[in-house]
Amino acid sequence: MSISAAFFAQAQDISILRNSVDVYSNSPMIGSSKFNAMGGANGALGGDASSLLTNPAGLGVAISGEVSGTLSIMGNKNTSTLAGASTSYNNTKGDLGNVGGVMTFQLMTESAWKFINVGVNFSNQSLDNYVETPGNSNIVYDFPSTTNSSTYDRHAYNRYGNLSRTSFGVGANYNHNLYIGAGLNFFNASVDQSDTASFNSTTSNSTEFFSKNGTPYYERSNGFSASLGVIGKLSPNFRLGASIETPTFWTIDKTYNFYNDPVYGDDIGLESNKFTSPLKATVSAAFVASKNFSLDVDYTLGLTKPKYKVYTQTETDINNFFKDNYKNLSELRVGAEYRIKQVRLRGGYSYASTPFDALTIGRFTDAGTQEEKSYDNLILNNRNALSFGIGYDFKSFYIDAAYQNITSKYTNPFMFGVLDSNNNSAYYSPTNTITSDSFIVSDVKNIRNNFFLTFGWKF
Repeated sequence: MSISAAFFAQAQDISILRNSVDVYSNSPMIGSSKFNAMGGANGALGGDASSLLTNPAGLGVAISGEVSGTLSIMGNKNTSTLAGASTSYNNTKGDLGNVGGVMTFQLMTESAWKFINVGVNFSNQSLDNYVETPGNSNIVYDFPSTTNSSTYDRHAYNRYGNLSRTSFGVGANYNHNLYIGAGLNFFNASVDQSDTASFNSTTSNSTEFFSKNGTPYYERSNGFSASLGVIGKLSPNFRLGASIETPTFWTIDKTYNFYNDPVYGDDIGLESNKFTSPLKATVSAAFVASKNFSLDVDYTLGLTKPKYKVYTQTETDINNFFKDNYKNLSELRVGAEYRIKQVRLRGGYSYASTPFDALTIGRFTDAGTQEEKSYDNLILNNRNALSFGIGYDFKSFYIDAAYQNITSKYTNPFMFGVLDSNNNSAYYSPTNTITSDSFIVSDVKNIRNNFFLTFGWKF
């Protein structure tokens, strides 16, 4: 299927699509080091505050109080390749990744209800992501207002920000065989995004810098969701779990730069949007061979599609794009833990599917000609994550460490821009304007190397 020209004419920047999925439709999944080392798979095991990230019924599994804090070091490397040349960028950021706690209340009655537990969890992750693509002198742009032309020199998407999730939940234990739970989740996001390019003049050999209309922009957002879950023991060794999380209802306040407006010229605009992320369901299964070994498998499926509240034609076009081209979220997580006395050894793997169908767009070839081409990994693609960790239990205190490697490869479109009486998505410098009905498309390899260290206290 071809992407409608109307969408790209109205849209300020392709990063709107990327951030709608990558930021506002994905919850932070930074838990404790144990949670991270097991690939985020604990939907049928539970036992600590990180359960609020997958299945709140896991709070009911806890039989003692616990509080923990996790430090994170997030490493992000992007390598963008175009016409045989590559540009790489590394970014490393340390932060407080997770704080969680569970209070257990044993019911001293003869009822089958054994525990009522209360939990809170704070999860935080960096959104920093810089993708710089090298130049290609075969790609030439002519300026409509002059007889001059320039060759493409470089392009960069630059995103700074953080995404956090604070969850409050309650879990109950029925006869040590059935666990139920519910949670409320509150989200906050800050996104600073730019879309810039530079071009070399074919006549003066000077370099000129451009920004896409509508960028840079700055978003400050908050959202809310709720979750319900259940875990049941089929036998002492087997457990099944299921949970559902409502869509996250976001309010997004945005400040953006615009250029060449017929009334205001170059100025700053303000707007507020409403966004609804997909409804998600998770099913889980766990095998607990003994107190020394456990294995958990989680599968999460998105049941709806992202959607913006319609204020203008732009939201209508974006919603139509998601309706026609968005694939429902699908993620598989597998994790295991093995105990040797006080030592804990953990490992995990997760796979998230590509969010978009194959898309056909107009693009520049390496030789500078224009053609249509179909991509099955445009903007975002599937993601593989491999993790492992180690911990030591001092009875009342414990310390855990984890390493996580996440990889993804996708094609990166940019430099599409339209300028007419109704639309303005062109690129601007102080003196020139660039418009194009074709994209430049690079190949991007993203590698994330993350380290976590958790200190915890059981009481």
